[in-house]
Amino acid sequence: MLGPAAPGQKGTKVTFMFSTDTFKNVTEYDFDKLEHRYRELAFLNSGVRLFLTDARHEESKTIELYYEGGIAAFVSYLDRNKAAMMPEPIAISGTRDDVTIEVALEWNDSYYENVLCFTNNIPQRDGGTHLAAFRAALTRTLNNYAEKSGMLKKEKVSLTGEDMREGLTAIVSVKLPDPKFSSQTKDKLVSSEVRQPLESLMADKMAEWLEENPAHGKMIIQKVIDAAAAREAAKKARELTRRKGVLDIASLPGKLADCQERDPAKSELFLVEGDSAGGSAKQGRNRHNQAILPLKGKILNVERARFDKMLSSKEVGTLIQAMGTGIRDDFNLEKLRYHKIVIMTDADVDGAHIRTLLLTFFYRQMPQIIEGGHLYIAQPPLYKATRGRSELYLKNDTALEQYLVDNGVESMVLEGPSGTRTGNDLKSLVDHARRMRAVMRYVPRRYDPAIIEALSLTGALDPELSQDEQATRLAAAVAWMGAQDAEGKWTGRIAEEGGFHFERLWRGVTDHHVIEHGFVGSAEARKLHTLASEESQSYLTPARLVTAKAAMAAEDAGDDDLPAAPAKGMTLVTRPSELLEAILAAGRKGLAIQRYKGLGEMNAEQLWETTLDPDNRSMLRVEVEQADIADEIFSRLMGEVVEPRREFIQDNALNVANLDV
Repeated sequence: MLGPAAPGQKGTKVTFMFSTDTFKNVTEYDFDKLEHRYRELAFLNSGVRLFLTDARHEESKTIELYYEGGIAAFVSYLDRNKAAMMPEPIAISGTRDDVTIEVALEWNDSYYENVLCFTNNIPQRDGGTHLAAFRAALTRTLNNYAEKSGMLKKEKVSLTGEDMREGLTAIVSVKLPDPKFSSQTKDKLVSSEVRQPLESLMADKMAEWLEENPAHGKMIIQKVIDAAAAREAAKKARELTRRKGVLDIASLPGKLADCQERDPAKSELFLVEGDSAGGSAKQGRNRHNQAILPLKGKILNVERARFDKMLSSKEVGTLIQAMGTGIRDDFNLEKLRYHKIVIMTDADVDGAHIRTLLLTFFYRQMPQIIEGGHLYIAQPPLYKATRGRSELYLKNDTALEQYLVDNGVESMVLEGPSGTRTGNDLKSLVDHARRMRAVMRYVPRRYDPAIIEALSLTGALDPELSQDEQATRLAAAVAWMGAQDAEGKWTGRIAEEGGFHFERLWRGVTDHHVIEHGFVGSAEARKLHTLASEESQSYLTPARLVTAKAAMAAEDAGDDDLPAAPAKGMTLVTRPSELLEAILAAGRKGLAIQRYKGLGEMNAEQLWETTLDPDNRSMLRVEVEQADIADEIFSRLMGEVVEPRREFIQDNALNVANLDV
């Protein structure tokens, strides 16, 4: 709790700041990572209330982390996007031989295991003796129960530990006085004294729970038996994925255009979407060390498929054959035929979907490839800009806009009563206009953007204004709108329920524009006010944007007056959006811009220059920082449960800049 301590009680407050001498490359705190770590601590220390505040910005953000259920609540949190097979997780706790043990586990309808291990609240990414003890106890206990229940008599399968962990989510937390780890990063526990106490406690408590909950116990055993049956059914299919030898061409898929290099460290495999792009890639590649594997259509979503069904998929089988590592029990990373595997798909919605399916496959079935740093995502350009004989490839919309802004700023001059702005000075004003546009995207579409900009630049959205000050700023915004509209007559007033009411009289017809109080008091309005105030002086009076050549001619002629109407080759600028649009239009002059919808639209030379050539290409390496977050993302977006996916789409719908339909 917060407040003064009781008499005789003391507390400790720790304040620290990172050393810029030690942390030279990382000097910015990541709020999401801190939230993730403190949420773990809140779960691991039941009843402790943690507050995390981000006060780096004008609007500080505080989250409260408090969980009564401990690690059982942690398991439920991890499975929130899955369908659990039991009403609440199994919770086991106790102290044996000076080792405090807490275990919580439950099974869900997925096909993958998610076990997180902690020692003295420190996470172990690579597990260790506590994970080995947990697995051994779980396997032995479930095996004994399955035999006792008689359920195995009907089935001709033998159960393995892997079968029992299908769909399992668990937390294993131990606390001991002097833990030993395999390295300074404490990623793996090697303390041998943990194993016997944890294994015995886990076996005893788990056996008790199964006896007390026979219905749920039988459901778990049936799931284990189904997993074992699927494993046996997949055994023959898996044989097809085994390579006979690295040099045995007969074992390679027919679609694969292999490379000449036999050293995996120097070899690259590009997974290409479609035969069309595959054909260009095969022609444009370096045959010495670059292999091409075209994939037809979308591969199976392995998040929703059991192992035997997955192996029956032709495209998945082709993938596994090309890797050369085998899969599951047969997986051997040392047999990986290519140490750089590159996902190369189109820059459209279908391409993103195929990329996601491939990422799901590697994360669920071959995570060692990701952990070894062998998986990459190609970044083919979306645009080609041509001026005369010069060509430039641009990665995405952001790169295109930046290129247009740079071109436009280079050729234009902004002239106003306060002086002339060119070069970096003009560019900073354009960058401000881009930030304004980014915030304006969150303004309801029913509002006229020009009115919102006028309110922002005149300070009418300042939340600290008195009513009289607000009326004065509103009058300035009305005058602003009237100055830009020669045909209409503008008036405005503060609405009775709050907010603003604008009226425009034009040819006897009155248009009403109501800006509700809910928006005026919103976080978006405050952000707009703060951002607009940085450059409001630049828009007090109209300025003219002219080419640098025209500005020099006007200077030679001594023409300093701003015209009432824009002349040819000149744009009057009164708002940030007008400035940005004019600069982008200027940047486009003389340019031919081609948008590539797919890699198949590029010829072999273009594909080599932009995506395959190691000297010019750009690639992203796939990494997993927090296993539980990665598991939650794949379960949410690719799993069976629809509700979390719908919530994700609703939460992020407004962030979509380009919708491909």
